Amino acid sequence: MAGSVQAETQGDSVRPEGRPQVEEIRLATASLTYSLRPTARPKTISVKESPVQNDASHQDFQTWLGGFRTRAITQGISPGVLNAAFDGVRPDADIIRRDRNQSEFSKTIWEYLDSAVSDTRLRNGKSALSQHRATLVAIEEQYGVEKEVVVAVWGLESAYGSYRGSTDIISALATLAHDGRRSAFFEEQLIAALKILQSGATSPRNMTGSWAGAMGHTQFMPTSYLDYAVDFTGDGKRDIWSDDPTDALASTAAYLAHFGWTKGQPWGVEVTVPEGFDFRLADRKIKKSASEWAGLGVTGVNGAVSDHGPAAVLLPAGGQGAAFLIFDNFAVIERYNTADAYVIGVGHLSDRIAGAPAIKANWPRSDRALTLSERKEMQQRLTAKGFDTQGIDGRIGPLTIDAVRAYQVASGLTADGYASMNLLNGLR
Repeated sequence: MAGSVQAETQGDSVRPEGRPQVEEIRLATASLTYSLRPTARPKTISVKESPVQNDASHQDFQTWLGGFRTRAITQGISPGVLNAAFDGVRPDADIIRRDRNQSEFSKTIWEYLDSAVSDTRLRNGKSALSQHRATLVAIEEQYGVEKEVVVAVWGLESAYGSYRGSTDIISALATLAHDGRRSAFFEEQLIAALKILQSGATSPRNMTGSWAGAMGHTQFMPTSYLDYAVDFTGDGKRDIWSDDPTDALASTAAYLAHFGWTKGQPWGVEVTVPEGFDFRLADRKIKKSASEWAGLGVTGVNGAVSDHGPAAVLLPAGGQGAAFLIFDNFAVIERYNTADAYVIGVGHLSDRIAGAPAIKANWPRSDRALTLSERKEMQQRLTAKGFDTQGIDGRIGPLTIDAVRAYQVASGLTADGYASMNLLNGLR
């Protein structure tokens, strides 16, 4: 769910604010748990037809709602807005099921990119850029974010507006706030959604989006809307819901600009690393200029890489796949979604829309993604051998990658931090 503002650490995964596990795109080095719209869209359920588990749960929701109304009024929400917003709203059991879903299976980075930068998505992206070129050029001039990058975010978030979500946002957020698993976060989003309604930006039943509360062409959460959405059309409303994508696209550019986008700087550049490269240098914390990396044999696959500021080497599939030098703009896209796969997807799609070639390196396509149980087993075995992953949650984030790398160093293996099936077999 893009448009999220901050990252939060939960166990070993660093995830964008509010992004529920079922919709997250999480790079697990060897594997990726993801759902990429337009696949696996949640079933649309009208507000007045939402399934209710039983009378007791419905009554519990009404009790919660009474307390919430009091809290909302103390935060400036008018009774009239509350009455209109909650007209017909009931708890939605399907949303709870989706929020608690733990996918056992995952996708590899190359499988994700096959979809994120498919021929169809690329063709539709070029068409969208052509259709909205004048608007996108004006947005780029205003905010200094390349039009191709804005289009790429649009493409990954809603397939260029084709799949914006039809779930009633107030119903979804109220269900999640009442549920209790992450009630504080979702209540904050619900209050923000009510503030949006109170501003007159849209009407309650027109405020639709994903089951987890993301809205519009580029899937802003309500708090992100309040902080970063813009009225680029000048009609007095920050309208990210209508068929006209102008305000949504400008809001995305404003969001990226706010977090430090540098025009003209690539998100990343595909490179090759020399034989015998010390893979311990492929660490986000180790940054050098492109010329310094070139001195170590790291060279661009399409020619010399210009110095665009500090860069780190990223190996999303370990030493057997593509390698990238990533610059500060990589971290800016991460503010939209912290998964490496998402950032590479946006970056590479934007490059392709602008006419750049496809990634040249081969991926280790003979590898398969680890299942959730296998990822947990790897963490357990690493920890048992003295390489503490600081949690057994099946999320292959920075802490687990560090543990993998330490194990590889101690075992005389290539220290690329790649959590593969081969590594698990070795641990066994």
